[in-house]
Amino acid sequence: MAEHEHEHVRVAVVGSGFGGLGAAVRLRREGITDFVVLERAGSVGGTWRDNSYPGCACDVPSHLYSFSFAPNPDWPRSFSGQEHIRAYLEHVTDVFGLRPHLRFDSEVKRMTWDTERLRWDIETSSGNLSADAVVSATGPLSEPRLPDIPGLDTFPGKVFHSARWDHDYDLRGKRVAMVGTGASAIQIVPAVQPLVSRLTLFQRTPAWVLPRMDRPISGAERALHRTLPFTTKLRRGLLWGVRELQVQAFTKHPGELGFVEQLAKRNMGRAIKDPALRARLTPDYRIGCKRILLSSTYYPALAQPNVDVVGGLSEVRGSTVVGADGTEAEVDAIVFGTGFHVTDMPIAERVVGAEGKTLAESWAGGMQSLRGAAAAGFPNWMTVIGPNTGLGNSSMILMIESQLNYLADYMRQLDVLGGRVALDARPSAVRAWNHRVQERMKRTVWNTGGCTSWYLDESGRNTTIWPGTTSEFRRETRRVDLSEYAVVRSLPAERDTTRENTGVTA
Repeated sequence: MAEHEHEHVRVAVVGSGFGGLGAAVRLRREGITDFVVLERAGSVGGTWRDNSYPGCACDVPSHLYSFSFAPNPDWPRSFSGQEHIRAYLEHVTDVFGLRPHLRFDSEVKRMTWDTERLRWDIETSSGNLSADAVVSATGPLSEPRLPDIPGLDTFPGKVFHSARWDHDYDLRGKRVAMVGTGASAIQIVPAVQPLVSRLTLFQRTPAWVLPRMDRPISGAERALHRTLPFTTKLRRGLLWGVRELQVQAFTKHPGELGFVEQLAKRNMGRAIKDPALRARLTPDYRIGCKRILLSSTYYPALAQPNVDVVGGLSEVRGSTVVGADGTEAEVDAIVFGTGFHVTDMPIAERVVGAEGKTLAESWAGGMQSLRGAAAAGFPNWMTVIGPNTGLGNSSMILMIESQLNYLADYMRQLDVLGGRVALDARPSAVRAWNHRVQERMKRTVWNTGGCTSWYLDESGRNTTIWPGTTSEFRRETRRVDLSEYAVVRSLPAERDTTRENTGVTA
């Protein structure tokens, strides 16, 4: 590609959800304004734009599920709905002046590292550009996963995924199959149950469900937060502190979670009186092994006479859906609440590193990166919400902000090194970091709880969750340790590239 044929920027951010917008704000705070945010859709919001299904809401309290640098005193409920979170992200975009940096309808098709020029050549659906560094903030909940169900192509009715909800299709009076019992399904079921003539819920594995302690935030509370901003910070701190104290049970002492299981069983017992249905809905694994779900309306909806709970969907024969337990039902629509490509991020197939391999090929044995951010062989390419940065009981915004701290110091180190330079994570550092993570993972509830969850990759390795507190992760990502990187320099006159083996400046 000729030099004059495309635009060059210092940083290209991919995605405009919490991760991408947070990265954009942080770059501006660091004095970096030469960047673009590439977004495949026509507006910001990421997960909270794509997921607009009935009942969609967050299972983390509003004041914790927001940026610390952009507090919102006017959250209407303790747990906010999708529309309020999306409006918050639009507000952040405007307040921090991010609109000029946004490139909508610009899906990234390919990112290729140019070893000579030390830059990323980026092909998008709206044109090509290059960047010194890339921040990948596509998120783990961006590409819906549809199971391979025999006969699905013969179904004459409506089929869609919860993250691609068809609002033009009216479910009222329809016979509907809901496939899945995860975080989306337990919100969809209570929302659509009163509308449909019959709802058949296909459950492969039951979930642990606790009551959702949701309530409106009063006008007086909001006025207090507006007048005295420190009260918003205090509220956030209390929400954070409680969750930090809970982490030990998940990461070190899973046996202590038995009490929480009893609370969940009592919650179920209050709504589900049928012993057979109660047995069907009771998990056989330790609570916390899969994400604990929050709902006060899910079980009451399942107890209604127009709802059937059957085994996982195994086959489709025309208009007939068949469960793993042999149950058959005639339906007009199938809604999949079957999650996302989490441990096999689709963006990885579009990233070509220094050795000509895609990130997907590099991660063929399982995702791994240095401090959840940098992958060996992919210089100046960082992930926000990368491998082992997920949480099982708290707010992902806390982890995102820690990774933004790491990104900021990464850019500072490039400035200090000076000239045409790149940082490439050393394979030994990546291995050492992941060995530490996986060793800590061994005794966590996510590995010992007896379940198969979306946290695990095909080989059974947990490449999703961080096995510690958010405070620990923040300490681990406060600074970039140059000894964990090879410093790559370009010598334009000779069109050569050199690597500083010490990992520090000469």
